[in-house]
Amino acid sequence: MKISLLLTLLIALVGCERLIIEPDPANEPVENFDLLWKTVDEKYSFFGYKNIDWDEVYERYRPQVRDDMSDEALFAVMADMLGELRDGHVNLISDFNVARHSDWYFDYPANYNETIIERNYLGKDYRVVLPFPTKVIRNVGYIRYSSFLNPIDGDRLDQLIDDYRGLNGIIIDIRDNTGGALAYVDTLATRLAQRNGEEKLTVGYVRYKDGPAHDDFTQTFPVKLSEHASFNKPVVVLTNRTVYSAANAFAAYIATLPNVTLVGDVTGGGGGAPYSGELLNGWKFRFSANQLMDLNRVPIENGVEPDVRVDISPEDEAAGRDTILETALDLLN
Repeated sequence: MKISLLLTLLIALVGCERLIIEPDPANEPVENFDLLWKTVDEKYSFFGYKNIDWDEVYERYRPQVRDDMSDEALFAVMADMLGELRDGHVNLISDFNVARHSDWYFDYPANYNETIIERNYLGKDYRVVLPFPTKVIRNVGYIRYSSFLNPIDGDRLDQLIDDYRGLNGIIIDIRDNTGGALAYVDTLATRLAQRNGEEKLTVGYVRYKDGPAHDDFTQTFPVKLSEHASFNKPVVVLTNRTVYSAANAFAAYIATLPNVTLVGDVTGGGGGAPYSGELLNGWKFRFSANQLMDLNRVPIENGVEPDVRVDISPEDEAAGRDTILETALDLLN
């Protein structure tokens, strides 16, 4: 009787479980495509800014998806669909390929030659104040920062800035810097600001997606620099199209300071922090889910205009000269 009762209870529990637990969604191409499209539809932050009709994109790409298609064919369709966003923060990642968008820099002049900088400007006797290769060039402090992924030691940076206070100014070279941590944006920018009182400086704004509709956003919040000592000398920041993401934010924020001049090319953009997720088949994806803005509350997704627009000329490059750096040195001297 006890065994019979136990079996009855087990059968009843299994029956309840079937009623309560939803079956896992099918791991088929159609389901994966729809999940990706819907997640982007509800969380991507630049549909309105870029005038993208995401429903029309669905109508064009969904008929290309069949449940009997290969992984490679499905990946290609999804990658093309994500390419409609025209966003360097958008990726689809599988174990055999990574979808990416590179038009923000690929069709523009490089405007940076590492060999020329190393051989003809830094030479053999430059210092490395981690993470910055640095040297005094014509009474100007040149500081190279290649990635906002490289941690900045605030105390060492303070000492470096102090070492250069007696010079004509400082050059911060962020060309080919594709971003990293926004915390280091604040660490570097605060030490180059002229302050007119104790108030923290507002250098931009940010807002976040907070609902499924394309225009569901929070209010805009100010981005403020941390309090720090004032730097009262001119600063020139060198930019090119490969300045992206956190480096793009640095260019936008630092450009608001009265002692700062941007020299070079328009930055590449990337004005939204990425949201990450995973599809049913294990492929990962990411895309922009907020909006970083300038002081006029205009998104910086498409880049930041320099104050002095200049490219490296072919003649200068052939002669081992960096036209953008030379322009900055002329400005500070």
